[in-house]
Amino acid sequence: MKRFEKHFSLPALFSEENKKSAVILLIAPVVLTTWKYYGTKTFYLAHLSDLFVISGSAAMTAEWYNYFSAFVLLGLTSVAVIKLIFKESLADYGLRIGDWKFWLPAALLIGIVMVGLSYLSSKNPQYIAEYPLYKGAGDSLMQFIIHAFAYLVFYISWEFYFRGFMQTGLMTRFGVWGAILVQVAISCIVHIGKPDSEIYSSIIGALLWGILVYRSKSIWPAVATHWLLGISLDFFICFG
Repeated sequence: MKRFEKHFSLPALFSEENKKSAVILLIAPVVLTTWKYYGTKTFYLAHLSDLFVISGSAAMTAEWYNYFSAFVLLGLTSVAVIKLIFKESLADYGLRIGDWKFWLPAALLIGIVMVGLSYLSSKNPQYIAEYPLYKGAGDSLMQFIIHAFAYLVFYISWEFYFRGFMQTGLMTRFGVWGAILVQVAISCIVHIGKPDSEIYSSIIGALLWGILVYRSKSIWPAVATHWLLGISLDFFICFG
């Protein structure tokens, strides 16, 4: 027993050196599993659609429920941990402007590439079947604008969780590349169930956005370009 305790000491797991990474990596499976099982459109339609519907549209409510769940579980949970457990500034985790002289032109270039990739993907039957997540987004331009703003909430939550909270929080223990690769692996796994090409491309995307956030000291260029990728794909599918 003493030999076991020597190598697997519980206090050592939450020592000053390991505390931050331990909290982040223990929270990750709980938060992400909860979101995937109870924060999705499928869960809302199966269990909650009889309880509340916004504007008479269960499909639209299901989309908003999915994004709001991400906002709470990925976004607010991260904020609570940073402020209440780590007692650190949100700015240190990318909620700041950062080096905008670098990331503004970089984001513009990446955004152009993302739109081009979205246009090509919009011709793929797998993507047409999957997106937009709210099929009524293409009913009118106003519906699409509302959908775009709702989608933005999701992307802010996603980028803050993976490239802000997780990546930044793990850097002190795993180094820059180690932290980037951890968030790449976990964010890729969360994509399982999407079109196969999207899962593979999510590896490249997570690597790109991880590097961009690290260099920019801000999550906002990743939010902007990731959102542009998603919303332009929906636009081309709906109106292309």
